[in-house]
Amino acid sequence: MMGKKQNKEIMLCGRLFSYTMASGGRRRNLRVTIKPGGTILVAKPNFISDRAVEDFLSRKAVWVIKTIDKMRSRKNLLAAGVRADYERLAPAARKLASLRLEFFNSSCNLKIGRVAIRDQRTRWGSCSRKGNLNFNYRIVLLPERLSDYIIVHELCHLRHLDHSRNFWNAVAQIIPDYATRRQELRREY
Repeated sequence: MMGKKQNKEIMLCGRLFSYTMASGGRRRNLRVTIKPGGTILVAKPNFISDRAVEDFLSRKAVWVIKTIDKMRSRKNLLAAGVRADYERLAPAARKLASLRLEFFNSSCNLKIGRVAIRDQRTRWGSCSRKGNLNFNYRIVLLPERLSDYIIVHELCHLRHLDHSRNFWNAVAQIIPDYATRRQELRREY
């Protein structure tokens, strides 16, 4: 758990950026995260000075700016929506997930637990150890080839709960061009 939070500003390559810095807790390393929408979050242990954080951000300025610009320019569907969007789209997302899971699982015969549609901001899907599958309601907004990739990805986690070579081989058996689809998802959404 982090302690104190501060809102700060820094000039990088002639552009002014705001960032939130959280310090304290049990953190041992400095971590910089760029959130959807281009928000900069810095988490640091108490022993790292604010000046050291600024120096680090200055050294990483090109990466920070490139990542922020990319986040702000793409169609970031995972960005915060409104509750009404979730309520409107969740039934269609549930239907899509159920139909495609049934289709893809017809050849795998895996035991699927509960299927939930959620309003997640950082994930397209997840799989629990109990075999429950969760999907972001925004999968219904994606091209079918990408929503299929997400659904197959989580389905294969029922057999391999990691990202091992065996897991990726299982994904490739169902979607041979999964790597292209994965790149497109990361690049465009």
